[in-house]
Amino acid sequence: MKTIGLLGGMSWTSTESYYRLINQEVQARLGGLHSAKLCLYSVDFHEIEALQRSSEWDKAGEKLSCAASHLEKAGADFLLICTNTMHKVALHVQSSIDIPLLHIADATAKQLTKNGIQKVGLLGTRFTMEQDFYKGRLKGQFGIDVVVPDQTDRQYIHDVIFQELCRDKISSVSRERYIEVTHKLQKKGAEGVILGCTEIAMLLEQQHLDLPLFDTTAIHARAAVDLALSEHLI
Repeated sequence: MKTIGLLGGMSWTSTESYYRLINQEVQARLGGLHSAKLCLYSVDFHEIEALQRSSEWDKAGEKLSCAASHLEKAGADFLLICTNTMHKVALHVQSSIDIPLLHIADATAKQLTKNGIQKVGLLGTRFTMEQDFYKGRLKGQFGIDVVVPDQTDRQYIHDVIFQELCRDKISSVSRERYIEVTHKLQKKGAEGVILGCTEIAMLLEQQHLDLPLFDTTAIHARAAVDLALSEHLI
């Protein structure tokens, strides 16, 4: 079994989910008392979020690259950035290490393709919904069209992530508003919905939606186990 490097803390709530999901998947596949071989570097999200707000992405990339280097030195065979938004600096991080980075958008796109999804709605932080580092990768490398909420809904979704979910707070009011947003995305032609922020799975589950739901945290975790138990790296 290969050792998985988790670059987490963005936020701690979603990193907790990664740890649980990866270990549950390993135990389900191997049985007995098996658990995953992991290295975890958890950053202070207060520092990263401040750099996001001020658009200092290069500085954020430097911080994550430093953390990634520590994971490599600790023995990780490959790396996961345990957040969708900070894949904006994925190339920066990958260039700083000699081990592979398992990209969350690639893992998600492969699952979408497997399910025959050609047009998908995207929920996430404002950065993920509005910028091209995520949507552009889905379209450019996998031919998947992406639709996002309108500006008012984007801001609401973003605020709930940072003010509630990252603080481990779950609100039924927020859930209902999120569900309303997915209905609007369906009217725009979405055949499914990406939970493109690793915390949103705390709020929405498949039982809440009519559309197929694609939980990036769970998808990324399964892809990590696939790679950890495979004979070869990427």
